[in-house]
Amino acid sequence: MINIVLFGKPGAGKGTQAEFLKSHYQLVHISTGDVFRYNIKNATDLGKLAQSYMDKGDLVPDEVTINMLEAEVEKNPQAKGFIFDGFPRTQAQAQSLDAFLSRKGMSISATVALEADDDELVTRLLKRGETSGRPDDQDEAKIRNRFEEYNQKTAPLRAFYTEQNKFHSINGIGSIEEITQRLMTAIDSLQ
Repeated sequence: MINIVLFGKPGAGKGTQAEFLKSHYQLVHISTGDVFRYNIKNATDLGKLAQSYMDKGDLVPDEVTINMLEAEVEKNPQAKGFIFDGFPRTQAQAQSLDAFLSRKGMSISATVALEADDDELVTRLLKRGETSGRPDDQDEAKIRNRFEEYNQKTAPLRAFYTEQNKFHSINGIGSIEEITQRLMTAIDSLQ
């Protein structure tokens, strides 16, 4: 079983790359962003709560995210592995994920971080915002606030996973194919 945590600031290409990795390694892709958007679109209680945080450019609180993630894993008992996209975002979440996976006889195989310059990512997100309809991708101030949230809360996970020899930094600039090849090289080195 391969369980990958895919890191990167908003716009780094996590969703795009997760689709290639999902297909190539036959993994289940769990994107907290997609799960949140589904709940928001369907106006569930969780969706309304998540929207209130996302409208401010803030991250959704840990307990809501963790409960959602556990439910998604439970829905896929026959999976060959998972790609966690957008989770964990904090050390507390990483510890909760490790504990949850351990109870299921699983663990994180590797974490891969797609690294890219902030200005490049702002350009990508504003362009995505033109077609996606996502309000959080249409306002540069909100985008930069999301980057700051990432820097404060998520970037410290680099040390957490480095201590476990599970952290891999991947250059997220280049063609989609080039970035996919870099990711696959890192993941193939695990086996």
